[in-house]
Amino acid sequence: MTRPRSDDDRIADIWGPRTPYAAGERWPVRVDRFVPGLADEDVDRWVPSACVLCSNCCGMDIAVKDGRIAGVRGRAGDRINHGRLGPKGLYGWQANNSPDRLTRPLVRRRGRLVETDWDTAMNLVAERSRRVMDRHGRLGLGFYNTGQLFLEEYYTLAVIARAGLGTPHLDGNTRLCTATAEWALVESFGSDGNPGSYTDIDTCDTLLLVGHNVAETQTVLWMRMLDRLRGPDRPRLVVIDPRLTPVAREADVHLAIRPGTNVMILNAILHELIARDRVDHEWVARHTVGFDALADVVRDHPPERAAEVCGVEAADIREAARIIGAGRRLVSTALQGVYQSHQATAAAVQINNINLIRGMIGRPGCTVFQMNGQPTAQNTRETGANGSLTAFLNFQNDEHVELLARHWNVRPIDIPHWWEPTHAMEIFRFCEQGSIRFLWVICTNPAVSLPELHRIRSILDQKRLFLVVQDAFLTETAELADVVLPAAMWGEKTGTYTNADRTVHLSDKAVEPPGEARADLDVLLDYARRMDLRDKDGAPLVKWSTPEEAFGHFAAVSRDRPCDYSGLSYAKLRDRDGIPWPCNGRYPDGRERLYTDGVFGTGADYCESFGHDLETGAANEPDEYRAHDPAGRAIIKAAHYKPPHEPVDDDYPLQLSTGRTVYHWHTRTKTGRARQLQDAAPRVWVELNPDDARSLGVAEGDLVRVESRRGIVHGPARLTGIRPGTVFVPFHYGYWDRREAGPRTAANEVTRTEWDPVSKQPIFKVTAVRVVRVAGRRAPAAAPEAGAGRVPAAGAHTVEGRTP
Repeated sequence: MTRPRSDDDRIADIWGPRTPYAAGERWPVRVDRFVPGLADEDVDRWVPSACVLCSNCCGMDIAVKDGRIAGVRGRAGDRINHGRLGPKGLYGWQANNSPDRLTRPLVRRRGRLVETDWDTAMNLVAERSRRVMDRHGRLGLGFYNTGQLFLEEYYTLAVIARAGLGTPHLDGNTRLCTATAEWALVESFGSDGNPGSYTDIDTCDTLLLVGHNVAETQTVLWMRMLDRLRGPDRPRLVVIDPRLTPVAREADVHLAIRPGTNVMILNAILHELIARDRVDHEWVARHTVGFDALADVVRDHPPERAAEVCGVEAADIREAARIIGAGRRLVSTALQGVYQSHQATAAAVQINNINLIRGMIGRPGCTVFQMNGQPTAQNTRETGANGSLTAFLNFQNDEHVELLARHWNVRPIDIPHWWEPTHAMEIFRFCEQGSIRFLWVICTNPAVSLPELHRIRSILDQKRLFLVVQDAFLTETAELADVVLPAAMWGEKTGTYTNADRTVHLSDKAVEPPGEARADLDVLLDYARRMDLRDKDGAPLVKWSTPEEAFGHFAAVSRDRPCDYSGLSYAKLRDRDGIPWPCNGRYPDGRERLYTDGVFGTGADYCESFGHDLETGAANEPDEYRAHDPAGRAIIKAAHYKPPHEPVDDDYPLQLSTGRTVYHWHTRTKTGRARQLQDAAPRVWVELNPDDARSLGVAEGDLVRVESRRGIVHGPARLTGIRPGTVFVPFHYGYWDRREAGPRTAANEVTRTEWDPVSKQPIFKVTAVRVVRVAGRRAPAAAPEAGAGRVPAAGAHTVEGRTP
């Protein structure tokens, strides 16, 4: 085991020292630690937890000193990270101790937010809820939650909204990052839940990463991949990404495609795999349906056509397909480069198809990961706190709705299931139109994270909309609220959460929240009591008062469903460093991989959805699906390539993509309050290809203006290895920490209101823009962060993107 690391070199040395290993070996332990000024023996106590600053959810211990969080260390035995932590995990906890935490409720009086007590605030929330229901019905209420609550809180929210209030208007900001992950899994496999385990990285011989800058979005998972890449039997790596990311620089083949051409490039790879007979025909015949239709579609997508559309070489496409076709153990991944583009679900499903036609699902080293972005995104989907029903039940299946109604002891008609649950973009449209008059936003910041921000601000600022915001800080969204409820943060409450490979962790409460701040679960329970929500027998609808009781209630409803928690308990989770679901009588220690027997969750009586047309989003009818019941076979679905709906032109000749940087999370609500992270990436920037910059008269550090048909964002130019014609701006930078008004810095000032037809995920990756140099202005030096193949000024020294 390497020495614990506690210094700030993890800002420049993002992934830490390598611990190479070979296929089939256990990933070596390396414990990372940041407890400034304290030795282990000086810590009062260590409280087991897991990180909630990306979807990896790395196991960690919280150091407590004098009643405050004093630092963290990785848990050596945890199945996810083997002791490692990324920069956000090491330093992000400092936000808990920030002096600007919200500590008392706020209500709007004469246009200003003023402090009040909890009774006043919650009575106002309940009174306005009842008033809206009386005047506008249950469709007048909407809820928009986060990707960072705990399972117990999501589940309680789902019961309140669905069974108590009867509103279909419940979704989370996971709609922005991983709705496509959910629907790609459902469309192919019949149910949500990634089929593999992170241990598949330990045995694979081929990696395919599509639109997934894992080096910055899931730093510890990249450490695992890097250690295999540095090992004696290096996996081959194919990367599809317009940017020269740290991941792309490690690739055997990097396909730097034009944004918005994912379906075309993936169809071309499938074309080559089929044409070269790299298909496991026996496995496909036994375990899938739809192969012939796929072969017909991709026949029209040869590498030459894809090369022209995607802007890459046909020979490189063939080489990528050759590597994928020659591999014996293939791990494929996808994230926002796929999910936040048009044809998102169609593209993600084609990645599934690559593994399916190769027969590489359910065996060690063989899986596809439709990755999550938010840390607890998986739990929003499992509990039904997003656009789905609890426990992966099918809202089109009357028997499923009746099962859920029995568990909640309500009538089936009380659970809104007459149409698909309302997705986030529709919730805000209904607010805009006036049909939703009460909106409760929980621990997220749509005034910075949603597209077309001038529109979102105008919606949230409507006088007819009563806005409740529950958060730990006064965010840009909270500043527009009628009521602000101070929330406890991670480390200040108890609960469970599940990562992208289905591993469940328990996080115990380590310290008290500041002032009068309350755990989100306690706020929701208080609301349910004040609303006097009842079941069909007149008893309280919400029958629990503690996190552990809420967990047990959800575990019971999940029994025999794909996300079966029935074998899990707080006691078992305290005894183990992460357990993957399903965990039940058959798999008492959890199941590492799904579909090992080649049987998928597609049966008509079991599936989570009857599926959609990938190109139009039209839902399949139940009778139609039952007539062609896949009966446990995976569904291979084809899709034709369609160009983006907003093409470049003479006025807007460049394509903008937004995304993340390694040092920040979401809208910097937490990471912007951690000194090391904020100092590393203090301000927005605009990535340009050097050739594009030269034609615009732009040099490194020049202040530029990015303009679209909807708005403007300003930032210093950073010249990188991004493909020509493409611009990148990180989306984290809003306005909460600006002392005075100035140029717009939020990337979503320029993005547009459009979403994928199946997953309803907004599109952030294909926006037509132009870039203009702001004459005579230069910006301060950009951050020493991972970047994407940054091109430094002549003679300059830079640590950007250094891969140790």
